[in-house]
Amino acid sequence: MRDWTRQWWDVHHHKYHVVTSTAVLAELDSGQLPHRGEALAMAMSLAAIPIQDEVRDIVEVYIKHQVMPGNPVGDALHLALASFYKLDYLLTWNCRHLANANKFTHIRRVNALLGLHVPALVTPLELMGDD
Repeated sequence: MRDWTRQWWDVHHHKYHVVTSTAVLAELDSGQLPHRGEALAMAMSLAAIPIQDEVRDIVEVYIKHQVMPGNPVGDALHLALASFYKLDYLLTWNCRHLANANKFTHIRRVNALLGLHVPALVTPLELMGDD
């Protein structure tokens, strides 16, 4: 997955307006990943979208409706940010809670109830196309 992510970054990321969030930066900074420094430097080179109060409210709804697990600084926050800021894609390797076709209908329903945009939840491999 790291190799595919690196390939997407090296070859394809320039095709998109790529942003990150302060939540991603905090997650990378506190993690114990073997390539943590490299990942953090990569993420810090991007514009970071802020966490508005409205985003925190969306997180609470996601957790209440069991769209995402109860950790408010995890997956629910990433999805809330992508939905609130109307991002086209939420790029992730989290195929359990985010890039998961079985969860997408639930996410879409809750976002519709909230009047929110639904980003495409994809892996870097999916955004590489036929390469």
